[in-house]
Amino acid sequence: MMLTVRNLSKAYAGRQVLLDISLTLRSGEKMLLLGPSGSGKSTLLACLCGLAQPDTGKVTLDDAPINDAIRRRHFGIVFQTLRLVSALSLSANLVLAQKLQTGRSDPALIAHLLERLGIAGRANARPHQLSQGEAQRAAIARALAVRPAILVADEPTSALDQTNAAIVARLLADLADEAGAALIIATHDERLRPHVPRTLTLAEGRIAA
Repeated sequence: MMLTVRNLSKAYAGRQVLLDISLTLRSGEKMLLLGPSGSGKSTLLACLCGLAQPDTGKVTLDDAPINDAIRRRHFGIVFQTLRLVSALSLSANLVLAQKLQTGRSDPALIAHLLERLGIAGRANARPHQLSQGEAQRAAIARALAVRPAILVADEPTSALDQTNAAIVARLLADLADEAGAALIIATHDERLRPHVPRTLTLAEGRIAA
């Protein structure tokens, strides 16, 4: 699969957030979308996933415009605000994501992801009972539970120390490889550079490097 962005621009309240962005991401590729707060990273991710519409330009997956059905079928998203359902256990959050996006649950995949991420012992815990690192891993597991073709993570290490940030970055890369998924991480965290082979730098809404 190929995700393609062509000449994408986006403004909010008269402020130009993104300007003439073009990029491609192929199956299995990994990209670090690097830039300071306010550089447009989260807005670009939202446009890539069809959660926001660009003012000009287009985003396609294998030449098909991104819509709700394509997002549900092909994208796994780790949001900056983790968005775990507080009334449900960790494992129930994953089951809910699977049923909403694929129409069925896959207990074997859930068990594998929780074990792989080192949180199998927390499967019955509610989100408020998890540490920040455990909650971050739970959000990663939820994104992967839907077997995405493209794994998208928005600031996945912002609340983590250097050791845990490196662990999460390696896990994202390794799990994307296991799933055969493309990976794009939006971050201001320079510590992630060694873990992702391709870096795209945003500055003031433009591709700087």
